[in-house]
Amino acid sequence: MAVVIVEERLATLVHAWGLTIEETRRTNTSLLAFGWRDREPVVLKIIHESGDEWRSGQIANAFYGRGVVRVLETAEGAVLLERLLPGTSLVPLVRAGCDDEATGILANVIQEMLAEPPGGCITAEDWARGFDRYLQSADKAIPRDLVEEARDTYLRLCGTQKNRRLLHGDLHHENVIFDDRRGWLAIDPKGVVGEIEYEIGAALRNPVDRPDLWASREILQRRIQIFEQALHLDIARAVRWAFSQAVLSAIWSWEDGEPVHNANSALLLAREIRVS
Repeated sequence: MAVVIVEERLATLVHAWGLTIEETRRTNTSLLAFGWRDREPVVLKIIHESGDEWRSGQIANAFYGRGVVRVLETAEGAVLLERLLPGTSLVPLVRAGCDDEATGILANVIQEMLAEPPGGCITAEDWARGFDRYLQSADKAIPRDLVEEARDTYLRLCGTQKNRRLLHGDLHHENVIFDDRRGWLAIDPKGVVGEIEYEIGAALRNPVDRPDLWASREILQRRIQIFEQALHLDIARAVRWAFSQAVLSAIWSWEDGEPVHNANSALLLAREIRVS
């Protein structure tokens, strides 16, 4: 994948879109520039390399601001967004002991995020390839029987989906942000096509760095009940999706070079809600 000269693109887009930039930050995958257009606070996101996030502007724009941060401009590998202020995520709410409230907010955001997928979106089926990539490796950090069970469960669910739509694909507590004007909104949608039961998996295994706040049967059951009541889910399917996605998440961590061990938060969830 060709590396984009980010600084040159920043200067070009700042001029083209009439922006004033006050601060820039780098993530592993992008450059974020915070500033203003006229009197409106904005964020310019420029992706480092062509890849999964390259079409993030098009994906976010498909939601037309329904439960999602609004897109103001798009270009190849770049997007101009409204800036959400104060920009607080749901993580502090969970840490403050308000997990039920945070789960209800997540459910409301999912309910608002109605969108038809634009052409060329990835699908839940596309992500299934990760299981075989791991099984074809020699790695043994993730139990092979767990991976095989998760793969088989995931593929059965893929083949029996109903009412597929554009989903966020990574909707967890750090990706839901508060704005004084518009309330709680999702950011950084991956844009995967699947059924709504797919969507709660990431929320069940987060905040990722505080499994002590959620990795118990009691808390997970409360979360599941809140999602079921708010979204009218087929909860058995949702739990099976969450189990298989958790194993897939651990595989992605391994592919990214991160150590995967028994205390991995995704594997903690997978073991806790494993059906068979």
